Amino acid sequence: MQQKIVLIGGPGTGKSSILKEFIKRGYKCMPEISREVTLKAQKEGIDQLFLEQPLLFSQLLLEGREQQYLEAHQSNEEIIFFDRGIPDVHAYMNYLGSDYPPVFKEKSNQYLYTKVFMCAPWKDIYKSDNERYETFEQSVKIDTFLKEAYEEIGYHIIEVPFGSVQERCDFILHSLKNNV
Repeated sequence: MQQKIVLIGGPGTGKSSILKEFIKRGYKCMPEISREVTLKAQKEGIDQLFLEQPLLFSQLLLEGREQQYLEAHQSNEEIIFFDRGIPDVHAYMNYLGSDYPPVFKEKSNQYLYTKVFMCAPWKDIYKSDNERYETFEQSVKIDTFLKEAYEEIGYHIIEVPFGSVQERCDFILHSLKNNV
């Protein structure tokens, strides 16, 4: 049976670095797509789509994450890692206090992941850039909304300890092997 493993956490918690390491180790990974959506909007003259049109941004993310899930489902790979999952979309809308259509939560309940690993905010590795505008304090707050969204669906969240990227990957693989 295929395992769909999602990595969650606020911005700048090391998820993408962990995925890059999994790719080096030969695993199939689905990258974070929010940067892609943000950069495309910037080329179209919208500086921060997430801030200026959060619902449109979230709809585009939902579509992209659903496509990633469906692509993974068609794969013969035993383990596929995702940098963020579908429930992240409504978690961020909750963080913003914005209304969103019921389909956001419906998709979260329709497309389920096997396990959820959470990377907690870690000030030592946090960096902002052109696509990551959130402060570390905002990352901490977003983290609580993410945890809430996944737990609301019924996921057991496994916390990834701080450490080197290799140690964090080893922890995740060990957890999968031992069915933690």
